[in-house]
Amino acid sequence: MFTSVLMIEKPLTSVDVEFVTTLHGDEGVSFIVLMQPRGDQADVLLRAIDDVAMGELKEAAREGEEPEGREARPPAEQALEHSLRALRDAGCEAVGQVVEDHPLDKMKAVVEEAGADEVIVLTAPHYVEEFFHRDWASRARHKVGVPVLKLFAHSG
Repeated sequence: MFTSVLMIEKPLTSVDVEFVTTLHGDEGVSFIVLMQPRGDQADVLLRAIDDVAMGELKEAAREGEEPEGREARPPAEQALEHSLRALRDAGCEAVGQVVEDHPLDKMKAVVEEAGADEVIVLTAPHYVEEFFHRDWASRARHKVGVPVLKLFAHSG
């Protein structure tokens, strides 16, 4: 059984599920999903810049409306449950948790505890963070000790 730690920001779409569950062919995959809720105000600015860079001006204007802090927890829990159910329905083992504090430390601990084979970071493109290597995948590569694969999530 191949074990993947999967970090997500939004619920998995059916395309995302098909993509991550077929990465290793017919080999059985067990997922440990870490759901990272939306971040703080600094992240709002970076997300808005990314939206502008992608030509999504309406999205940039709505970034301030995203729930944050304690308000982000219930939607994150719902997104996690949806994603776990979708992975299980696809025939995979899946457990997970919402991660709010020190996500890279949590990722490293989960990788070590589970003896994970890889980390998959599934996010929307974050051009500003990626340019400065501040995105989750770039930061995780220096921390977790297993291969880190960055994939772009599909929108709803």
